[in-house]
Amino acid sequence: MADRVLGGRYTVQDKIGIGGMATVYRGLDTVLGRTVAIKTMLPQYAADPSFAARFKQEAQAAAALQSPYIVGVYDWGKDGDTYYIVMEYLRGTDLKSGIGKHGALDCRKVAQIGSQICQALSVAHGHDIIHRDIKPQNIMVQPDGNIKVMDFGIARAKNSHLTADNSVLGTAHYVSPEQTQGKELGPTSDLYSLGIVMYEAATGRVPFDGDDAIAVALKQVNEQPVPPSQVNPNVDATLEGIILKCMRKNPAERFQTADELRRVLNDYLAGRIVNLGEATSLITATPTSQLNRTPGGRTQAMPRAAVSPTTTGRIPTTGASHASSMQVPEKKPMSKGKIAAIVIGVIAAIALVAGGAMALMGGNSATKAMPNLEGMTKDEATAKLAEYGDGFFVVSTSEQYDDNIEEGKLISQDPARNTQCEKGTQVSLVFSKGKKPAATVTVPNLKGMTPSGAESALAELNLKGAVGDSVESNDVENGKVASQDQAAGSDAKEGDTITYHLSSGVGKADAGDHSGESLSSAKSELNSLGFTNINVTHAYSSSVSKGYVISQSPTGSQSKDTSITLRVSDGPDPAQSSSNNSGNGNSNNSGNGNSNNSGSSSSSDTEDSETGSEGSNSSN
Repeated sequence: MADRVLGGRYTVQDKIGIGGMATVYRGLDTVLGRTVAIKTMLPQYAADPSFAARFKQEAQAAAALQSPYIVGVYDWGKDGDTYYIVMEYLRGTDLKSGIGKHGALDCRKVAQIGSQICQALSVAHGHDIIHRDIKPQNIMVQPDGNIKVMDFGIARAKNSHLTADNSVLGTAHYVSPEQTQGKELGPTSDLYSLGIVMYEAATGRVPFDGDDAIAVALKQVNEQPVPPSQVNPNVDATLEGIILKCMRKNPAERFQTADELRRVLNDYLAGRIVNLGEATSLITATPTSQLNRTPGGRTQAMPRAAVSPTTTGRIPTTGASHASSMQVPEKKPMSKGKIAAIVIGVIAAIALVAGGAMALMGGNSATKAMPNLEGMTKDEATAKLAEYGDGFFVVSTSEQYDDNIEEGKLISQDPARNTQCEKGTQVSLVFSKGKKPAATVTVPNLKGMTPSGAESALAELNLKGAVGDSVESNDVENGKVASQDQAAGSDAKEGDTITYHLSSGVGKADAGDHSGESLSSAKSELNSLGFTNINVTHAYSSSVSKGYVISQSPTGSQSKDTSITLRVSDGPDPAQSSSNNSGNGNSNNSGNGNSNNSGSSSSSDTEDSETGSEGSNSSN
């Protein structure tokens, strides 16, 4: 992949990361000359239309989000079999690595990071996009200390039906209980994940851990976190209350919007009183991972004191003596298989586990697996669903343009294939309208631009540029755009190619000598040679007819921007003609008979009004 050029513009350089669906490279935008990050879909997914559609959706969704706290998406496309997204190249380290290296952060820094993440989420939620994968690995801390939220790879707009399956796609340590259970997600799901991020930043560890994702997911649903101050005594009461309210199991008891949480964090940072309501004060700590082995090998939960609310939101512990008096019933060890069975029943969203278990258990007679409708037309898909019985699936269809899916064929289905569905399940099917018609754009005026400037101006309108033959130009300097084939202001379609021509500077031509020619003929010939700076002066002449050129300056080979002066005859001087006298052989001059006076006179030429005479006068 290294050194490959994608889209004729982006040079792929070294690999900087790899995820579940894509590889990320550092690259160079050869048009704008800037370093970028290029995400390319892994080959095993690029051939799958549903994954390709999801990858495309990721680019479109992320590109719409403009915030100083969200990584910028510049471009996306397909080159051969490779789908790619071009993003802002970030310098710094992810928050997960920072916590691993430096340990728990101070309370103010935790709140500052949380506030900035809230601003990013506010923008996303305003576009009806739930991130669904907020975790420290997706929070980049830049050299100036500010953060950017990355990877909207599993984000999904509320009105979109694109998803590979109903499984939990995020990391188990950070997903909300409702995401673990496959329920509908809203903004509060991202706020739960943010609460866990702040918990880890404040304590140096995640609140729930286990041997595998299933065990962790089960704890997300059923267990309460150890209050942060019991892990790190430096966590103050107010920040602890904020974090624990984010992590309430019931979404209705959390902060309801990212803006609400941001205001609370900003109040905390400013030293103002923070009102967290009643929900947080009701949290009771329960055992999580502290287990004690009894002599008989049975696992017994370590006792933890009950807690009571305070006005500050702190979850205090009771005395040790009280804790030691608590009686905790012994539990029989639960096998991993039984845990999986419980999770399958509760965590319906983990599709791979659930699908395998349903196959082993023979399924549920009250549910049916969603069929795979990939590649079907609307008639074929609806007929297939009708086979399951009248009213089992309630089908709604819609259409959208898709450059990669044949017109009339299915783009996506929701629920995804193999999902266990009950009677009355709402099914949304999206079918392709074929390639989206190119939008009409107005051709920009490229004259006077550098080649890179012209390419940028065209790229902003999704137009392509092509350099034609160089042309001479009297008014555009060498190397800049002198003309373009498609006129500025005319209409073009996105993707069209606009050919432009660069100036080779002012040329030279033989101006010749047009003395004796008519003015109109001389000017026309000079114009045809590229001389446009022509000055005309007038003078009387008895030898050159009126309207004809007496003289030209300069003549011969000249630069085409040279000023050419044509001196044009106005005919004989009237004053000179009236001074001619004829008589009886005598003249007003005394002499011995005849006297002849001869001479010529002329006046200097001017461009606006000039007089002059040439010739001889005689008298007897």
